[in-house]
Amino acid sequence: MEVEASVLEHVGAAADRLQMSQPTLSRMLARLERRLGVELFDRHGKRLSLNDFGQVYYERARRAQAELDAAARELADLANPAHGVVRLSFLHSFGGRLVPELIAGFRRRSGAVTFTLSQDAAEVVTDRVLDGSADLGIVSPKPAATGLGWRELLRQRLALAVPADHRLAGRRQVRLAEVADAEFVAMRTGHGMRAILEDLCAAADFRPRIVLESSDLVTVGGLVAAGLGVALLPLGDVVRGAGAGAQSGPVLVPLADPGAARAVGLIWSASAAPSDAVRVFRDFAVGWAQRAG
Repeated sequence: MEVEASVLEHVGAAADRLQMSQPTLSRMLARLERRLGVELFDRHGKRLSLNDFGQVYYERARRAQAELDAAARELADLANPAHGVVRLSFLHSFGGRLVPELIAGFRRRSGAVTFTLSQDAAEVVTDRVLDGSADLGIVSPKPAATGLGWRELLRQRLALAVPADHRLAGRRQVRLAEVADAEFVAMRTGHGMRAILEDLCAAADFRPRIVLESSDLVTVGGLVAAGLGVALLPLGDVVRGAGAGAQSGPVLVPLADPGAARAVGLIWSASAAPSDAVRVFRDFAVGWAQRAG
């Protein structure tokens, strides 16, 4: 209202623009000046001109109105699944194919959606979803934390990664108990594959002797290929990426142990109300999993 009056410099014209009577607008301007404790206008009959105080107030009001307009547009975008934002957090190993495939498939249908991506260990991804800094997470295995929704997207068989000259390199499958005395290269604590390794080794009645740790499966594969130990890695595209960092990648021998697979799934906060964009992407990912299965 004050912006209109200052630009038009005529109370009657401003009142017409604002669809109110001239006396009502005059009273509103006088009330504003009393509240601020200064006069904003120099008055010349029915005409107004901004004084120094008015110029300062006008510039601030104009900027505030621009911010409010921008906020309104942002809220409208968030409420519209065709123009919303999805904050997706995931394990590093899913950045090679799974996440790009999901986003590409979704954006062919909802091209204006913006994705904010972050990568980290399973525990960190889970914490981000629970504290609201991420809308969705893709992790493995299923987190033990409460307050999460979960939907399995796929299951990956697991393999023992060994150097090319290892005694087990020519086997069609192997049990973890056969390498109970081996040196292991493992993901750091907090990563999903580390938890899976420890659980499978416990089921095989031994504790792995870990000599090297990494936060990246590519590095784990490269260390194994260099002859620095054995490791647990998933079969499939992630594993092909894991061997790509070395001149000759590790040999992957499928595990025969019961439960030697990792569930890859989508998580979200069970207590948070998702935006339309998040809900639509979540539904798309679930449908993708059903079609892939």
